[in-house]
Amino acid sequence: MSFWEYLDDRHQQLLADACRHAGVVLPCVAVATVLGVLVGVVSYRGGRAGDLATAASTVTAVPALAAIGLLVPVAGYGTPVAVIALTLYGLPPIARNAVMGLRGVDPALVDAARGIGMSRSARLLRVELPLAWPPILTGVRAATRTLTGVAALAACVSGPGLGEEILRGLAAPDRPDALDQVLAGTLGIVALGLLFEAGLVLVGRLTVARGIRG
Repeated sequence: MSFWEYLDDRHQQLLADACRHAGVVLPCVAVATVLGVLVGVVSYRGGRAGDLATAASTVTAVPALAAIGLLVPVAGYGTPVAVIALTLYGLPPIARNAVMGLRGVDPALVDAARGIGMSRSARLLRVELPLAWPPILTGVRAATRTLTGVAALAACVSGPGLGEEILRGLAAPDRPDALDQVLAGTLGIVALGLLFEAGLVLVGRLTVARGIRG
């Protein structure tokens, strides 16, 4: 059986796995974005707190498989451990970019907003966050790329997604379709990553004011 025949024979299962993969990654990115922005808002004015949030991105240097394994005793097997691990991996780059973006807002613009009577919360919501959104979105894109790949490792602890297809191929390398399974799962993850990236580029075009686009 050729690879294309394998895809034709298994396309429904692969599509279902891709949907489950996306169904884990996208909510985790959304939660990580909300938490990351909140961390940025709380910490960017404080020197040490902001620096700590920026430095926290080094947490992603911990091997993803090791992090997932350490969470198993707490969250068990399946989707819960995958959700926790992905959210934790997505949070640092978004928080870092939120701090950097908010710190990079021109103080003169904030002073002008203060001068016309805007409250602190109004300045944050109407001036600082919109101007900081491009770097925040860059962090979201980086986190999404990372989580799309890391989600495949969740199959090792019975997590959902295209990682199951890869794991099945690796678990039985002597099977004639083992390579097809690994390749199908890998290409599926790459395709999802490209779709997510295209979606976030569109989000950027819709949410970033033309005058501040990079």
